[in-house]
Amino acid sequence: MKNKKIIYWSVVVALAGFLFGFDTVVISGADKQLQTLWNSSDLFHGLVVMSSALWGTVLGAVFGALPTNKLGRKNTLILIGVLFFLSAVGTAFANSPIVFSIFRFLGGLGIGASTIAAPTYVSEIAPAKDRGKLVALYQFNIVFGILIAFLSNYLLQDIGENSWRWMLGVQAAPALIYTLLVLGIPESPRYIFDYKKDVAKAKEILLLVNTPEEAELELEAMSNEKIKEKVDESIFMKKYRKPLMLAFFIALFNQFSGINAFLYYAPRIFELAGLEKSASFFSSIGIGIVNLVFTLIGISLIDKYGRKTLMYLGSAGYIVSLALVTIAFYFEWKGMAVPLFFFLFIASHAVGQGSVIWVFISELFPNKLRAAGTAFGTSVHWVLAALIPSFIPFLFKEIGATTVFSIFCLMMVWQLLWVFFQMPETKGRTLEELSKSLAAESSIKQNSNKKVENEFI
Repeated sequence: MKNKKIIYWSVVVALAGFLFGFDTVVISGADKQLQTLWNSSDLFHGLVVMSSALWGTVLGAVFGALPTNKLGRKNTLILIGVLFFLSAVGTAFANSPIVFSIFRFLGGLGIGASTIAAPTYVSEIAPAKDRGKLVALYQFNIVFGILIAFLSNYLLQDIGENSWRWMLGVQAAPALIYTLLVLGIPESPRYIFDYKKDVAKAKEILLLVNTPEEAELELEAMSNEKIKEKVDESIFMKKYRKPLMLAFFIALFNQFSGINAFLYYAPRIFELAGLEKSASFFSSIGIGIVNLVFTLIGISLIDKYGRKTLMYLGSAGYIVSLALVTIAFYFEWKGMAVPLFFFLFIASHAVGQGSVIWVFISELFPNKLRAAGTAFGTSVHWVLAALIPSFIPFLFKEIGATTVFSIFCLMMVWQLLWVFFQMPETKGRTLEELSKSLAAESSIKQNSNKKVENEFI
């Protein structure tokens, strides 16, 4: 029963990922309709209409730690549901590109904040042995939302000239359901302990999912970490340089795979590869199915084989698939070649980066700084997620798809090298143990650098 409660809370919170995935991809179905409707240039369409949600996501990620720490994990998750609901209704009724972009921006705020609040909440309630798969439920819901968005777009594409309004508006229903469900979960016990300083309440929540002995051990670990923390500590202190750089690079490589660029423009890319409109939409559903299946595989493996092993698999798959896509565009192969190569690309992403990123970032920082550290990592992710898709229509026109995908392929070679030389394994270790270990590594490296400098002098 206690395990069922943890699973239920994790699933409810992870539904924020469903809204994230749906919101991210649903715009791809409206892409060309909106550009034709408002007669937008490629640059305006990419930077404003298509990417307004992404700019909101950047802001939500940069400042998402504030409500996560001030209002609490639970209240922030409720606010996220409200933002998604307003975005769905507002975009469905928008009559100008500016109004449309404003409401898409609100949805983006919800996405950015959810990438901080949801993984933070789940990582703080999950036992160490199951933390990977429980936090990864957020990623599963992202890809489930992506699949449903692709399917919804396919089913709604021919209902009339205003089909895009229905595509965007249907998200209001799951947003409302999610918000109501979050009302019924408790606050994170680690948040209650660290920010509300209410030990009795934190213990009360821990006892819902732990034996009295386990609850006492968790409280002791939290207390020991709190004793070591200083009031004015920041993630930018030298002792946290190692986790900070790990969060930075996993986020950077995630977006330089080209994943968001592809998800935002999947039908357009498939049409460039020679598929007709209907076939492009249908192939997008295939992408969603592959994404879902291989995310399930990644989630089932993440606590057994570890984060680093999955990143090796994903990196190798990225390199092979992106190389094939580059070759296909260079030689102008038509038909199903490009969709099939992208199926491999999506499978590689789902098993590797897709399953690992939110888990890994949420594990790197101590309890008091977890929201701030997660906010940093997700901010890097979303700044790049906004910039790269914004310029895709322009880049496809100016330098061509072949060059764009060859750059993504080269970046994945660099990712493979980073995983080999820099990425630590975090599976099966408590959050307190990880934060202590990574801070110690930063201190050792700092002292080593000082020693080298002194010897040089």
